[in-house]
Amino acid sequence: MTLPDTMAAAVLTGHGGLDKLEYRTDVPVPAPMPGEVLIEVGASAVNNTDINTRIGWYSKAVTTGTSAGGATGFTEITEDDASWSGVALAFPRIQGADVCGRIVAVGDGVSADRIGERVLVRNMLRTPVDYRPYECWTFGSECDGGFAQFATAPARETYAVESDWSNGDLAAIPCAYSTAENMLHRAGVSAGQRVLVTGASGGVGLAAVQLAKRRGAHVIAVCSPAKAEEVVAQGADRAIDRGTDLIAALGHRSVDTVVDMVGGEQAAQLLELLRPGGAYTIAGAIGGPHAHIDLRTIYLNDLRVLGCTFQDDEVFENLIGYIERHEIHPVVSGTYALADIAQAQQDFLAKKHAGKLVLLPPPLAPAARAIPADTMEAAR
Repeated sequence: MTLPDTMAAAVLTGHGGLDKLEYRTDVPVPAPMPGEVLIEVGASAVNNTDINTRIGWYSKAVTTGTSAGGATGFTEITEDDASWSGVALAFPRIQGADVCGRIVAVGDGVSADRIGERVLVRNMLRTPVDYRPYECWTFGSECDGGFAQFATAPARETYAVESDWSNGDLAAIPCAYSTAENMLHRAGVSAGQRVLVTGASGGVGLAAVQLAKRRGAHVIAVCSPAKAEEVVAQGADRAIDRGTDLIAALGHRSVDTVVDMVGGEQAAQLLELLRPGGAYTIAGAIGGPHAHIDLRTIYLNDLRVLGCTFQDDEVFENLIGYIERHEIHPVVSGTYALADIAQAQQDFLAKKHAGKLVLLPPPLAPAARAIPADTMEAAR
């Protein structure tokens, strides 16, 4: 194919509200560096991390949940620590942790045989930090991501996938499902265990329900009553209203693992639910970053408290296998044109949907597909 010089992209110009997202059609198409591939993006998806990065929620100056500044941003952030990595974010930035697409060009050191592969990009990148343990970049945060017609990614972390799913369905996998699979992997969830999932109707929560059930666990889901039926349909053995006193409903020491994406003050009660030796896993705090907990609950019960960001290589590799063996399937509740990203994020923040919201970039002009090319140089 002949690559255009410019592309459409949603560009983040700074920390703040939805007005910081600019849809442009004059953004230069990136060229793959050595060891990278260029992907024609078929779809991306909306995630909490995209919104948290936009509004600067990761700054320690913010003490409330995501929704408090989701549309307008926060005034109290300190930009030096407002990203995943704890350093100032570089702008402009193309966000988008999720990418499904096809490889259309390769950089030096990458076989041209990969051109044409349908791929997913691992969203927690290890290549930029030389595969050091417990270090990673987030695709669409520390580097440009998938909210565009084209994106570059490390070839080593761009996985071929054989699937008849739509681009939108595949794009719903990387961020949400790798986060959930990582939490279950780190906790060592196995058949017969009782797993409680908070925020169970969201992208990560619903993924955790499916993935825990795939492992043979008994899954207890915490969600709103309006979404309980969908959550049960995805594998939960029981759905509990998120406003319920969980100790009264389930009892002390009644679950083996907690998968928590909500955080906030409920964290103290979640620890009380765990059996001795149980695991509390957390990879988000949309309900608020602060919690008052009793440390005696942790050490007297030999609990494991696991922060889950960094992912072992096998986590994403597992997901590719689950997809190809038809062991999981995401719930996509809405599809939007990339130009409508602000509306998609508003709808995401409203939490009226279950599962994922997907963004589709505009199709390329016919001229861009006129001439086959085997290398970046030929494409240019």
